[in-house]
Amino acid sequence: MKYYLFNGSPRSNRNTVKMLESAKKGIIDKFKELRPDEDCDVKLIDLFKLNYKGCMSCFNCKLIDGPFYGKCPINDDLKDLLEDVWDCDGLIIGSPIYFGELTGQTRNLLERLIFPKLVYGGESLSTNRMPTALFLTMNVNEELFNQLYTPMLENTKVMMNIAFKEPVVLQAYNTVQFDDYSKYENYAFDPDEKHAYEEENFPKTLEEAYNIGCDIVEKSLEK
Repeated sequence: MKYYLFNGSPRSNRNTVKMLESAKKGIIDKFKELRPDEDCDVKLIDLFKLNYKGCMSCFNCKLIDGPFYGKCPINDDLKDLLEDVWDCDGLIIGSPIYFGELTGQTRNLLERLIFPKLVYGGESLSTNRMPTALFLTMNVNEELFNQLYTPMLENTKVMMNIAFKEPVVLQAYNTVQFDDYSKYENYAFDPDEKHAYEEENFPKTLEEAYNIGCDIVEKSLEK
């Protein structure tokens, strides 16, 4: 069985990828527990290391009887990867919130994953209703997120449900952006408060990410 995790953060060692690594460990541990005589392939992909574009509105994926119907013809680093992801057993996508949205790389991935499976006014072309999760990290607190970004989150959940299943969502609020805030111009955040919040709450978030990885394995084995 195969599971994919995508890191949509340009930082390869910060909060988003730490959450994904914790979920990856949960996937491996739970699969080993439930299927000790079998192997699973768990891939953690760093999107910022790939060369690809978002949807180019060529509509080849909608061309009836065309060679790319239900698929994406763009020949870049995502082309072969998309085929594998559409057929995998579980998917987790992680992204920080930049300017109130997913990162551009994450958005481009979702466009290429989902639009080929969307039929205007009809049923999704996807036959693989795999379990999914969405991990979000942000420097705002929960109250501000709910005020400002809920429409973005709801839209993303709807999009992911087109091609797979509606994702389980895990959000890390009020994250630390810099180890040393004195080196950067900042008037909005209290560094001491941020570090204290992260020290108290982020270990709990990592535990939740681990448990989500475990749950994805259980759900994938129920399919």
